[in-house]
Amino acid sequence: MTVVELFKEPQTPARSSSWRRAGRRVRVVVTHDRTRTAGRVAVRHGMYVVGGTKVVVRRAWDGRTAARYERMMRAAEAAGNMDLAKEWEERGRAFRAARHQRRMDLLTAPQRLAKGALVGTAAGTVGLVALGGVMAVHSGELADVAVPVTATIELIHWLVVIAGIVWGPLVALAPWLLLAAVWAVGRQQQTAPQWALPATQRDDGGPITPSVVVLALRDLGIAPLRNAIKDMGDAGAGMLGPIRIAGCGVEVDVTLPTGVSTEEVQGRRRKLAENLSRHEHEVFITIPEAARTVRLWIADSGALDEPIGPSPLVLDETTTANYQTGRAPWGQDLRGDAAAISLYQRHLLITGLSNQGKTASLRALALWLALDTAPEFRIGDLKGVGDWAMFEGLATVLIEGPTDEHVMAVTEMVEEGVREMERRLVAPKGTTFPPLVLIVDEAQVAFMCPAKGADGRPYGGTKATSRYFMAARKIHNQGRAVDVMLWQGTQDPTDQNLPKLVREGAHIRASLVVGTEAQAKMALGDKAVDGGAAPHKLRQGLDKGTVVVAAGDAVKVPAGQPSITIRTHYVDDEQAAAIADRAKALRDGVATVSRLAVVESVDALADVAAVLGTTPRLRTQEVLQRLAERNPGEYREWKFGDLRDVLEAAGAAPHKSDGVMVVDRQKVHDAIAERDAS
Repeated sequence: MTVVELFKEPQTPARSSSWRRAGRRVRVVVTHDRTRTAGRVAVRHGMYVVGGTKVVVRRAWDGRTAARYERMMRAAEAAGNMDLAKEWEERGRAFRAARHQRRMDLLTAPQRLAKGALVGTAAGTVGLVALGGVMAVHSGELADVAVPVTATIELIHWLVVIAGIVWGPLVALAPWLLLAAVWAVGRQQQTAPQWALPATQRDDGGPITPSVVVLALRDLGIAPLRNAIKDMGDAGAGMLGPIRIAGCGVEVDVTLPTGVSTEEVQGRRRKLAENLSRHEHEVFITIPEAARTVRLWIADSGALDEPIGPSPLVLDETTTANYQTGRAPWGQDLRGDAAAISLYQRHLLITGLSNQGKTASLRALALWLALDTAPEFRIGDLKGVGDWAMFEGLATVLIEGPTDEHVMAVTEMVEEGVREMERRLVAPKGTTFPPLVLIVDEAQVAFMCPAKGADGRPYGGTKATSRYFMAARKIHNQGRAVDVMLWQGTQDPTDQNLPKLVREGAHIRASLVVGTEAQAKMALGDKAVDGGAAPHKLRQGLDKGTVVVAAGDAVKVPAGQPSITIRTHYVDDEQAAAIADRAKALRDGVATVSRLAVVESVDALADVAAVLGTTPRLRTQEVLQRLAERNPGEYREWKFGDLRDVLEAAGAAPHKSDGVMVVDRQKVHDAIAERDAS
C-alpha cells in the first residue's frame, strides 16, 4: 500500500518562545488573586439575581396555590407527626375553600364594578353641582354652579398629562427596579454558592454528628428505614459506626435495618447530601464488605472546590521513575492522601467527556514513566493540537493529526507493535525486552474511521475485519507477558467508538465525568458502578481532572470499595515540556519519526488466491483453515463472516454449491486483476 507520510510545520525557537511567554502571561492573569476575586464577585451577584428570582416565583406560587400546605403536610408525615399533618391538611382545605369563594366572586365582579362606578359617578356629580349651588348663592353669580365640575375636569386632565410624562421613564426603569428587587431578595436569602460568598458569610454546613447522620437517613423518604429508626430504643445511633476524620471530610459506616437495601440509599444520594447540608458532589456512598452496610464519605463544605497542590514531578526535579517497582504520583484521593498508581505490565484506558482533563491525566502518567530510561514510547495523538509535542525527541514515533491518513498511520503503528509482540513471544525463554508503551489519544477517532485498505479491510469499526480493533485486541490478549502495553484515551464512550472487547481488556480503567450511568458502566464496568462508582455524578467543567478508577491491584483502594476517586495533579504544557526535557537528558538521544517506515500490509485477497491454488472451488471452512496455517497471527481468529466481508468487498462473494458455501477461484483471480488494473 501507499506509505502514509505526515509532515509537521517546523517552528522556529523564537516563535515557540513567544508562544510560551504569552501562555505564561495568560496563566498569571487567570490565576491571579484579583482575577479570582473578581470572578467570585461576578458569580455572587449574578446568583443573587437568579436565586432571588426563584425565591420570588416560589413565593408567588405558594401564595396562589396550596403547595405550601402540601409541602408542610408531607414534612410532618415524614417526621411521623400525624397530628401536625392533620392540622396542615385542615389549613389547606380552608385555603382552597377561600380561594374557591374568591374565584366565584370574580364572576359577579364586572356587574358590581359597573354598578358601583355608575352610582359613584352620579353621586359625585350631584355632590359637585350641590357644592356649585352653595358657591353661587354665596357669590350671587349663577356661573359658579359649574365651577366644581370644571375644576374636577381640569384636575383629571392634568393627572392624565402627568401620567403621560411619567409613564415613559417608569416603563424604562421598571425592569431595573425589578432586577434590583430580586437581587435584594437573593442577597437576603444568600442564594449564591458558598465558595462565591465572602469568607465572613460562608456556612460550613455544620459539623457531622451522629444525630445529624441519623436525621438525614430518617428523612430520606424510605418508609422501612424511618419506621426502624423510630422503633429503635437508641433513636438509630446503633446503626452508626465511629465517625472518622478522612482527609477533607469524615467517614462513617451505616448498618441498615432489615427491609432496607443499600441500593435504595444509593439511589437517594442527592437527598441525603441535602439532608446533611451538603451538595451532591460532596457526599459519596460506597458498599464495603460488611452485609447491609453503606459507607458514607462526607466532605467539609466547599473543600472539594479548592484545587490540590502541584504534581511532585513539578516540585521535585530529582524525581525518578521505575517501571517495575515504582508508582506514578497521579494526585490525591478524597481523604487527601497521595494517590499513586503502578503501570507495570498494565494496559490502560481513560475515558470522559471532551475538555475535562483526559489528555492531561494520561500525559502525566507518561511523563512520570519517561523518567525511567527503559521504556520506549510510540504515540498517536488523533487530536493533533500539540498536547504531546513535548515527546518529540523522547518517543520513537509521534503521529499528530485527526484525519483518516493519521488514523491509517496510527493503525500501522499499533500493528507494528503486534508484530514486535509476536517476535518477543517466540524468543528463547529467559530473553528480556525493554517495555514498549503504545499510546493512542482520542482513540474513538480510530474506531470511527471509515477508510479501507487495498485489501478491502476497514481501518476502523468493531468487527474482526477492523485493523485497529484487531491490533488492539491482540495486544490486550498477549502483550502484557512481553511488556508491550497499550494505553488509550477516548471521549464519550459508546459501543461504536469503544467496543466492549477492547474496553474490558484494560487492566486500569479510569473515567472522568461522563453523561450517563450507561456510559459510566462502559467506562468502568457494571460491578464498579453498581458498587457506587459514579463518574456520571461528577460536575462537568467543575470537576476537571477528577477521575474514578475501578478497583484493581494497580492502585490502592480501601478494602471492600469497588473504586477510588482521584483528583489528579494538573501539569500544564510548559511544566510538561520541562519534565520531558529532564527525561531527554537521561537518555542518549531518541530520533522521533512522524511518518512510519514501509510496512508490508497483509493482502487478504492474494492470500485467498494462494491457498486456493489450482482448485476451482474450495469450501469456505477449508479456506479459513488454510489461511490460519499460512499466517496464524493474522487469520487465526477469522470466522466465516470475516472471509465473506473481504470477498464481498472485492466482488468475489462465496456462493453455495451442492448445499455448501464455496469460494470460486476464477472470481478471486478476476477480482485481483480488476483491482490491479484500477
